[in-house]
Amino acid sequence: MLERGAESAKRGAADLLLRGQRIERLLRHGKQLAIVGDGGGVLCVQLGMTGRVVVRSEAPRGEPHVHARWELLGPRGERKVMTFADPRRFGGLTALASSTVLSARWAELGPDAATVETAHLMQALKETRRAVKAALLDQNLVAGIGNIYADEALFRAGITPRVLAHRLRPRQVERLAAAVREVLAAAIASGGSSLRDYVDANGQQGGYQTLHLVYGREGEPCHTCGTRLRGTRLGGRQTVWCPCCQSARDT
Repeated sequence: MLERGAESAKRGAADLLLRGQRIERLLRHGKQLAIVGDGGGVLCVQLGMTGRVVVRSEAPRGEPHVHARWELLGPRGERKVMTFADPRRFGGLTALASSTVLSARWAELGPDAATVETAHLMQALKETRRAVKAALLDQNLVAGIGNIYADEALFRAGITPRVLAHRLRPRQVERLAAAVREVLAAAIASGGSSLRDYVDANGQQGGYQTLHLVYGREGEPCHTCGTRLRGTRLGGRQTVWCPCCQSARDT
């Protein structure tokens, strides 16, 4: 149970909505997590680039960048503290009145990337004239892909990030959908990628950053063919790819 609401400098709806409610369930779509209370309220959490939610027996004093704090009471009376911290302030908390409002909010997002099927991905990509890398980062087209995993999925699929999304052929989209699912599944199994601030709900760093094949490796040799990896900016984000393995040709 959320015994006491979020304590932050700005005490608002996110502070009050789940106070005194029992956590009924946790839901996720794309990059958003929803904490649903038994009173009907919903707290939607978006981590952004550096946000983190951590549950501990006791929060350390003077922890920087903590914007919200809850006291939790377990079924046997055990007490824990849940904190939301976001050093670069790209994430956020949104208080919603009900699960119906949450469903309407998530209906505006694209299909969930972790389970996306070829047909859904093809429908999303054919409606844009952007480069496929930029399209993958648009949460309204596909929900749940960030910069790291877009680069990694495109490499696995053998698709250059600069090709226009609507020009991809069905077999390319099929490879890409499979690659997105595989990359996200592997990243989740490894606890995510901890490059700067990211930790999981237990405060542990992830390990997938040691498995990156292209992301963050501009100028280094490709693990597959040895070609020097290239880098550029697409959709305002740094992008790395192999000019040999990710040829513009459909293979």
